[in-house]
Amino acid sequence: MSGAALRLIRCRRLSTAGPPGVRKVLQWKHLRKVAKVTGAVVSGGCLFITYEVVALNKAVTIDTSAILQEKYKSYIYLKATPSDEKENLTAGLTHKARRELHKAARRFLEISSRVMLQSLDEHFSHVDADPHEVALWVLLRRTMSANKAIRLQAVQELAGNHHWHDYQYQTAAQVIDQQTAVGLARTPQVDLRFFLRSPALPDLEDGSSAEDGLRQLLASLPQSEVDKCVQYFTSLALRESTQSLAAQRGGLWCFGGNGLPYAQSLTSVPSEKVESFCLQALVQHSKVQSHCDHIVANGGLQLLQRVYQLRGDSLKIQRNIVRIIGNLALNESVHQAISQSGWVSALAEMVQSPHVMQASHAARALANLDRETVKEKYQDGVYILHPQTRGNQPIKADVLFIHGILGAAFKTWRQKDRDVSEEEKEAESREDYTECWPKSWLAADCPNLRVLSVEYDSHLSDWMAKCPAEKQRKSLAYRSRELLKKLKLAGVGERPVVWVAHSMGGLLVKKMLLDAAEDPDMHELLKNTKGIMFYSVPHHGTFMAEYSVSVRYLLFPSVEVRELCKDSPALCNLNENFLNMAKEKEFKVLSFAETLPTTIGPMIKILVVPTQSANLGIGELIEVDTDHLNICKPEKKDSFLYKRSLQFILEALQSYISH
Repeated sequence: MSGAALRLIRCRRLSTAGPPGVRKVLQWKHLRKVAKVTGAVVSGGCLFITYEVVALNKAVTIDTSAILQEKYKSYIYLKATPSDEKENLTAGLTHKARRELHKAARRFLEISSRVMLQSLDEHFSHVDADPHEVALWVLLRRTMSANKAIRLQAVQELAGNHHWHDYQYQTAAQVIDQQTAVGLARTPQVDLRFFLRSPALPDLEDGSSAEDGLRQLLASLPQSEVDKCVQYFTSLALRESTQSLAAQRGGLWCFGGNGLPYAQSLTSVPSEKVESFCLQALVQHSKVQSHCDHIVANGGLQLLQRVYQLRGDSLKIQRNIVRIIGNLALNESVHQAISQSGWVSALAEMVQSPHVMQASHAARALANLDRETVKEKYQDGVYILHPQTRGNQPIKADVLFIHGILGAAFKTWRQKDRDVSEEEKEAESREDYTECWPKSWLAADCPNLRVLSVEYDSHLSDWMAKCPAEKQRKSLAYRSRELLKKLKLAGVGERPVVWVAHSMGGLLVKKMLLDAAEDPDMHELLKNTKGIMFYSVPHHGTFMAEYSVSVRYLLFPSVEVRELCKDSPALCNLNENFLNMAKEKEFKVLSFAETLPTTIGPMIKILVVPTQSANLGIGELIEVDTDHLNICKPEKKDSFLYKRSLQFILEALQSYISH
């Protein structure tokens, strides 16, 4: 094209040198040629450019589905799993219906925001996302609302939606704050993907172990404000080697067991046993508020997390660790540290455990962390059997279970042990047996009751008498004062109350109510006590105290043994004062009495609490053909013992609960 233009220019120059006529002819002819050549060039160029544009367009066409996948990858977590929804017609229709529902929900939120005169967040108003995505972010936004009711409802809806994708659960885990995480953990059957896993723990120093870390943590704690025997045995644990600990058979401490077999067992699995030994000391230290800050500051939460993960096969060690976390959670100043250490996810998993003791320890810790819906604080030894999670059922009354000296908050109230062969045990469904009938049966029959089980300081009576700092056991009066303080913090007395007690636990109940009558701050507890149920309580003493020293200490190894002699002055005084108060306050009373002797060892059978001693003097007395240990353990849900117990509770609270 350039060469043609040059030739045209030369021709034009030549034409200007000739005569005028020739110039006109030559000019017109060349113009026609120029027009033809230029038209051909332009047409060809247009065709060429069009072809190149089409080819280029095909080469750079972007797959929008690929962009969408990249968009999803921008989230923090993503598990790319193949979807069969497009291949399966039914799944495809379900997916489309779900999308339409989310669009409807989106429109509903927009209308609600206008009606409530509240603007929907600008981000959600213009975001270019699937309604399914928007619904998640709207709920997450609402969990941070300044309005408490909106926050609680959002948490409930967030946990109630089970159709989120895996990456959405993990994204939510990154976004939710501490209180939302606790609220989700206290929601029944919540999806555990809502919670971040425990952070990676640093490697231990060369040659060190979790046992060494526990010893160092104990050494860093103050020895003030704890029991003198705790001080003694903690120092013993710190200065002696594992082998020396095993040799100290007479001086070892054991919370809830005999010291001799505990010491002997140290040699079999030293590391695990010494860890358990140290954890028991930490339980006592965690009861002291000033020590909690020391435990957290010295890396105790991370150390406990390490032991918790290492000892996943030891239910007892895990319970003791969660027991410590529950004690620490009584102090709101350490809530953030507990959450950041990954304990919320561990507690959320443990509260769903089929083991009653595991679930109850985790439920107590989570309740102490939940300051959104729980105003009460549950100190060590006060366990929530029902409700263990957040719920819409209003609580109208409390039922408290108090065990005897050698009992416990859970094992005392289990279903009666079955005397069947191993083959029959395997054939029977585990659902037919409950480890704690107040949690399984009573909670189902009376869902608007709060059911608490109390474990007082009975383990001290199991220590061998080798502590030089304390030769006397703790008295009934001391236990009464200590337990009243815990119950007040747990809000007991603010609602109608029914007490359920076994054996010497009944004496403790009577002593607590008498002490409450003398304390102006506890008058509400006395006023709201509506009924008391006694299972084989020795109101007038027991012949057991007249047996040999070895047998007597086997059943009643505390200082109260001297007061348990039949018709002792102390018991007579306690019973007389309580009778006067019970008649004045018009307490409803039901007493059960055993009629069968209890087997103690291979050769001894004793009627621990005779009917005459179990008879308080007021209320109904029912004799049951069972022994002292099984008087509080119904054989099954439709047995007379449970049905009569349930009937009494309902009658005592009939004006306050609906059933």
